[in-house]
Amino acid sequence: MSKPKRLHPIASVIQTGKRLRGLILPGIAFVFSVGRHGKEGLAGSLIISLIVVLITFITGILSWLRYTYRFESNELRIEYGIFIRKKRYIPFERIQSIDLTEGILQRLFRLVKLQIETAGSGGAEEAEAVLAAISKEEAKLIQDHVAAAKNDGAEESQFNQESQIVYKISFNQLVILSLTSGGVGVVLSAVLALLSQLNDLIPFKRLFGGLEKWAVHNLFFIAILVFIGFFVAWLISLVMTMLKYANFTVMKTEKDFIISQGLLEKRQITIPLKRIQGIYISETIIRQILGYGTVYIESSGGASANLEGANVTLLPVAKVKHIRAIIEPHLPEYVFVNSFIPAPRRAMWRYILRTWYFVVPIVITSIIFLKVWGLLSFILLALVTIWAVLKYKDAGWVLDQEQLSLRYRLIKRTTIHLKKNKIQSLETRESHFQRKRNLGTIEANVKSGVGAGGGAVIDLEKSDIEKIFAWYSRYKKRDCTEV
Repeated sequence: MSKPKRLHPIASVIQTGKRLRGLILPGIAFVFSVGRHGKEGLAGSLIISLIVVLITFITGILSWLRYTYRFESNELRIEYGIFIRKKRYIPFERIQSIDLTEGILQRLFRLVKLQIETAGSGGAEEAEAVLAAISKEEAKLIQDHVAAAKNDGAEESQFNQESQIVYKISFNQLVILSLTSGGVGVVLSAVLALLSQLNDLIPFKRLFGGLEKWAVHNLFFIAILVFIGFFVAWLISLVMTMLKYANFTVMKTEKDFIISQGLLEKRQITIPLKRIQGIYISETIIRQILGYGTVYIESSGGASANLEGANVTLLPVAKVKHIRAIIEPHLPEYVFVNSFIPAPRRAMWRYILRTWYFVVPIVITSIIFLKVWGLLSFILLALVTIWAVLKYKDAGWVLDQEQLSLRYRLIKRTTIHLKKNKIQSLETRESHFQRKRNLGTIEANVKSGVGAGGGAVIDLEKSDIEKIFAWYSRYKKRDCTEV
């Protein structure tokens, strides 16, 4: 039995900072809305805002004082709550993984954030337990206690176990990953979301209402500004990606993959091998042209607030032809096939027609209302047709003993490798038009920490779908429309 311990005092600063960040936009909106009623309204809103900030600081300190943890009877016992006292007891043998994060504040004080995942924490909003700021020595002590409970008293943490390097990102790979990432869309989305939140606070119409006439005569200048905006967003996403994946390393122990990454914020994720449900290889069009892909592991663990625990990046970027050599020695039960049984040729027009349903009306409407300029919409028709043909060419499947591999494309080309004993359900579907052409859809689902993972391939040969279903089912003769 150990005495109750508190987190490092910096934990109260971290928690208070999170709460204050959530109050920034509502606080600004409140000050502006009340401040419109004159100086008295503005002064009152500022006083109320200061009181709210003061209460936030006080509750942050009280939360830290009331949060304690200790070891007792092979359990981690946590008690917290200011007014209502809550207790959480976590048996060590239930702990599936321990993830460590070093944010900027933690690194300044040589601390870590420790996050515990258990068998029952998947799908919850938070992890089973989060210790926001403890020393590295204390984190190692917790790991040793957990390892001892799982190894019948043999105190051996994951760092003391014999480990080997599976993958370490090189500088060239980091550059390729950053240059080909889609982070620019994330940056632009964040900017647009912020502007939408400030729409009621900033009088955009009054400030920019007179710019319409100027804009009509300065389209070239506006185009340059738009290009500069996209370029700046791309640079920001480039830097963010490099900081996130710098020093990305994958280590393998006897029972776990240990993944560490990050420059400013260091993160360490532990993935138990027994919880791996499938392996995904994702290729964007640009990376596919360059011969690169990203490898993900679907795990049965992870909370919805910690998606990395369910779908975690194993190889952020690697040559597709080298993936097999990197992973197979460490996961020999998985077979990385290169050739797939494709969808039949008669299915190609179905892929094309499905995209035309949405685009052809746009083309017709553009020609009717825009006349000659509307002919440019044929470019859109050509692009979606090429995309549909790519989807058809990438569709495929293959069986290899106890493994099902599927390949399909939405925007990215995705290849999934699933072991038979990990597949939770196998579903086949036939629409009226598919039935007329002896085609169907196959979908395989595996258990994931945030629901179901897996993938589906559309318009495969019906006889191929029956083969897959017979392979999965204990009964060789069943209606192929059953789940």
